[in-house]
Amino acid sequence: MKENTKAVRFFYGTRMGRALLKGVMRTHADRIAVRYLCSGASRPVIRWYARRNGVVLERGHRYGSFREFFVRTRQEAEMDIAPEALISPCDGWLSAYPIHEDSSFRIKGKRYRLGDLLRDEALAKTFHGGDCLVIRLTPSDYHHYCYIDNGVQGENHYIEGELHSVQSAACERYPVYTLNRRCWTLLETERFGPVVQTEVGALVVGGIVNERENAPFRKGEEMGHFELAGSTIVLFFQRGRIALDRQIVQHLSSGREYRVRQGMCLGSAGDGAQTHVAAAAHSIS
Repeated sequence: MKENTKAVRFFYGTRMGRALLKGVMRTHADRIAVRYLCSGASRPVIRWYARRNGVVLERGHRYGSFREFFVRTRQEAEMDIAPEALISPCDGWLSAYPIHEDSSFRIKGKRYRLGDLLRDEALAKTFHGGDCLVIRLTPSDYHHYCYIDNGVQGENHYIEGELHSVQSAACERYPVYTLNRRCWTLLETERFGPVVQTEVGALVVGGIVNERENAPFRKGEEMGHFELAGSTIVLFFQRGRIALDRQIVQHLSSGREYRVRQGMCLGSAGDGAQTHVAAAAHSIS
């Protein structure tokens, strides 16, 4: 797959592009874009978008706006219902990284601190030595996400921010996961312990909609969806809580992201020992 689109290469790889991007962000063009994409005037964009990104449109179905098309749901997702299975919450491209003892981790050459991403130092400390899974959604994906296990969800913490691309050219230039608009939630799960799931908005419009908070949930139930633009989900696990599938580890260790689908098994609960994430991460960080 293409790492970066032409537009992203221009906006992040050239001096002129970066200057233009700053200007766009200062003008709050996102508000204008949202109004347009939620209106009936945006319907012609749907065919162009579908053709460009290989999305098969339902025959005879008429969407009222681009937003209505973007938040469409699939008929039925294949779900690994085995109790011990760690499932993917969404479609996308998976990468994995260890969380170091100082609660930092590296993605695409950029160092992040979990405390900066969550703005909660006490919670960040409980994930020292744990694992970070990043799933980058693409335009061709369904932009809905589900719960990875049974458990209880805490409060949704929305953090305002910028809306950079999450493609590699942007990630290499800016620390997008702490700059971008995002929402994090603590999930107390049955098999994987406390898990922090963070939804990161991207590309000018970054709508994040979580359906509930402070409530119980079941594995595979819908948790929420993104609106209007590409996005990323980041999952944080405590030390020894997960063991990735060996085939996935082997693929990631070659420096490539791994294609995943919502409900697909990524691994299982860990035994408290060292996980395979560090081995998977060394060549893609």
